[in-house]
Amino acid sequence: MLTVFKLVLRSMRQNVKHYYLYFFALIFSMSLYFVFTSLQHDQAVQNMTHPSVDFSAGFQIAGVMLIVIVGIFTVSANGIFLRRRSQEIGLYQLIGLSKGWVARYLMIENILLGLGALIAAIICGALISRLFVLILLNLLGLEGIVDISFSVPAAFKTLMVYLLIIVITSIQMMLKVYRSTLLNLFQADKRPDLTKPPKAVASAIFALLGLALIGYGYELSGHINEQLFLNAPLVLGSIVAGTYLLFRVTIRWCFYRFRKRKDGHLGLTNSLSMAPLMHYTKANSNSLTLITVLSAMAITLISMAYSSYFSAEQESSRNLPYDFMFENEPQEALSFKMELEKEGINVNHHDVQAVLTMGIVLDPNDESRKVEERLLWLPAEQLKQTGTDLNVPPDGEAILYDAGASLAGDLDEQSKRYPTEIKLEQHGHTVMYTLKTLKERNIMNLDAPGKQLLVSEATMDKIAEQMAGTSGFKKIHFDTFQVPDKEELAIASSLYNAKYVSDERLTYDFYSHYKEMLQTTGLLIFIAAFLGLVFLVSTGSILYFKQMTEAEQEKQSYKTLRQLGFDVDMIMKGIIRKQAIVFLLPLSIGMLHSIFAIKAASFMIRSDITFPVSIVMAIYTVIYFVFALFTIGYYRNIVKNAMS
Repeated sequence: MLTVFKLVLRSMRQNVKHYYLYFFALIFSMSLYFVFTSLQHDQAVQNMTHPSVDFSAGFQIAGVMLIVIVGIFTVSANGIFLRRRSQEIGLYQLIGLSKGWVARYLMIENILLGLGALIAAIICGALISRLFVLILLNLLGLEGIVDISFSVPAAFKTLMVYLLIIVITSIQMMLKVYRSTLLNLFQADKRPDLTKPPKAVASAIFALLGLALIGYGYELSGHINEQLFLNAPLVLGSIVAGTYLLFRVTIRWCFYRFRKRKDGHLGLTNSLSMAPLMHYTKANSNSLTLITVLSAMAITLISMAYSSYFSAEQESSRNLPYDFMFENEPQEALSFKMELEKEGINVNHHDVQAVLTMGIVLDPNDESRKVEERLLWLPAEQLKQTGTDLNVPPDGEAILYDAGASLAGDLDEQSKRYPTEIKLEQHGHTVMYTLKTLKERNIMNLDAPGKQLLVSEATMDKIAEQMAGTSGFKKIHFDTFQVPDKEELAIASSLYNAKYVSDERLTYDFYSHYKEMLQTTGLLIFIAAFLGLVFLVSTGSILYFKQMTEAEQEKQSYKTLRQLGFDVDMIMKGIIRKQAIVFLLPLSIGMLHSIFAIKAASFMIRSDITFPVSIVMAIYTVIYFVFALFTIGYYRNIVKNAMS
């Protein structure tokens, strides 16, 4: 006798066989959640990182994002499974079983399958935790051996996530059973009539509107940093709406126009590819829009994280051209130099004389803007002796150096302000100097006071003579140090931070700043990469499941084609073209969105991001290609079985 328990076990075996990618994605994502939660509570790893790196908060935020991804994935996948099993649910009711029995049956099966995934996830998470820690330490540039023990809090939180997923999917199952009539259940797989043409005028208007909204979002993204809080929602809203219309109307309208040009004579390949896609893009416009937009966001986040990590040393050099700097502290500088020599560390020491004044940098685009600010006048001849590559400006001219210029707005817009004039008030008299241009880097370390202006030594001496005794005037003596050897630089940094860093004044040294930036961006890329991977596996699986359902629905069509004399290879040509479009559409549109998003956010990263972005997109493409191969393989089996 077939008991309920035996029925559940048989159904579970069939589900695992057919939906192995679902369980792999669920186990992988929950394993990663367990690992992230374990790292969040791991004090040993946190103690190795820089104090400013908010290690625990990073993994806590990642855990929340991972829960959201897993939630969206399970609800979407469960919806596909329930739709595919609609006739099975209808048959149970048709033979006299109550809706309550069917709902309990599905929920028991769901709980047992989820429990198996939970146990596998915790075991896998515990086994791979050490591997993840080694990857993280390598990204952060840390060395050491960390013992990983089983984290009970992480296991408990993973259990809570499992229970949350079970509750959500169980509610979804109950709604499916209780709200669906027998007629709806048995007609769930009914395909719509694709011969009915879309309304020509309305479709054309909405098709063009979708493209216009995306174009508007792209154009506005180029100015997003001008009014960030206003432009960012507009960009996101227009691109999401445009993408939805693109899948809902534009692509279907284009396919319809193509079919009309062919006068209905599409041939076998086009009939098996483009014709079904007219229905697919419209019926799945919500999920395709979500996949496309989230793909763009994932690619953007990972690309920006990788670019920041990739350029950490270059960015640190822009901000801190010297490894160490002392300001009006000759005794401390001498003491530090003696300590370095005592340790046998080779160091290049130079002193630079500078002048600090108050002054106004005039803005030709806004003559009313006259804000007095501190100006640091630095002599080019002395800076050249320290090894800095620069040209000496003509007498009376200055060049502004600012590593953070791009963060203040578009550099092209800022460049329109130059050349301009610098106005100095000297005992009731006005003195003017020409500010020639702007360079996006520093010529003195980040903690130097005032705007950094490069002038000739003669110009600086003249300014010192003119401005002596005025408010804010100050002569500054800088001691700069460069340590060529990187291993020696680490030792020198520890000596500097142990004795010469105080809470009274904000000070930086290159090595500490670089390590802090490396660890911050390393943590970001670690979290972003694995969250992106979970999202990619989840969305790839959803596309795979949708195609599985369509393959089952098209079995009878393949039998008919066999009777007409077509073989497997001829049918597979159309199917392969269809799968290429199904997987390439959200991927290519998502990549296009991400290119403009990265371009909009690139003002935060001043180095070349082409290589990191190319690597991320290549990896994304390869993984989507793997899912496409899985789908084609499944279709081939369906076609062979249908035609045998």
